[in-house]
Amino acid sequence: MKALVVLACLAMAGGVSAADYRILDRLAVGGEGSWDYLTVDRTGHRLFVSHGTHVAVIDLQTGKAVADIPNTPGVHGIALAPSLERGFISCGRANHVLIFHSKTLKPLGEVATGENPDAIVFDAASGRVFTFNGRSKDSTVIDASSGKVLATIPLGGKPEFAVVDGHGRLWVNIEDTHEIAELNTAKAVVTRRYPLTGCEEPSGLALDPKKLRLFSVCGNEVMVVSDIATGKVIAKLPIGEGSDGVAFDADRGLAFSSNGSGTLTVVAEAGAGYKVAATLPTERGARTITLDPESHKLFSPSAAFGPVPAATAQQPHPRPTALPGSFHVLVIGQ
Repeated sequence: MKALVVLACLAMAGGVSAADYRILDRLAVGGEGSWDYLTVDRTGHRLFVSHGTHVAVIDLQTGKAVADIPNTPGVHGIALAPSLERGFISCGRANHVLIFHSKTLKPLGEVATGENPDAIVFDAASGRVFTFNGRSKDSTVIDASSGKVLATIPLGGKPEFAVVDGHGRLWVNIEDTHEIAELNTAKAVVTRRYPLTGCEEPSGLALDPKKLRLFSVCGNEVMVVSDIATGKVIAKLPIGEGSDGVAFDADRGLAFSSNGSGTLTVVAEAGAGYKVAATLPTERGARTITLDPESHKLFSPSAAFGPVPAATAQQPHPRPTALPGSFHVLVIGQ
């Protein structure tokens, strides 16, 4: 496997050099369709990958696609509740969540949500699943045990990715108002909002649970680091174009922005602040990302693309089409 070329300075975090990260493997999935979020199943050592109208399941021990969860039109995200042996898939075009058994992968039912459910998270502290509905600009709160809708939370803007701290608090990027909304998961209410100064259209979000900082990746090619206690932006760092995902490795103190233009930006602490530690080439289209905290490996889906179509009045900025059968997941590590 060809090592990635380091395009920026080196950084050491917990004895680990950001420059050591490289593409370790490409896990073939195949098929057709777009993709969005992906989720590591730490209990079953599997990777759940959204893929248009279905979810591909990859065995992380063999690197092989071993199963498929069908009938998930417009799938965006997958949330897992290991203690309940349940999984939850946001089906954006169907305006519902598909509930499945996380071991057998068999469907258990569907739950109606707001319009275009996108990001989805399970909060162990409250035992609830939260969907973030882009078109209706709200969050649907679902009891993970019964599958019943408990509440709908207006968010005052278009939500993107969300994270939880495991102690009853949740944070979500609000894309069109350029801010963070904080939720109390037990009360199902917004408790606070604060602006992401210098960030346009925040999408991916990651949490440093030790220092209580949030990492938002933004449409204007920056990563904004905000302090939860004060609600202040404490760093703004350059990243690549087209980022839709960010992951944080708590053990190593590194944040990773997956940039759809074909790079991975690695951010590390630098004194009281942060700096870009390395910029690594990946593949065009690899815009979302997830982390396995045990192996410290990162996973980012992509595909091979055909030529960019000619611009039209209806589509002045056309995107290239993914080639059939080329869908795969990059494995990035050391």
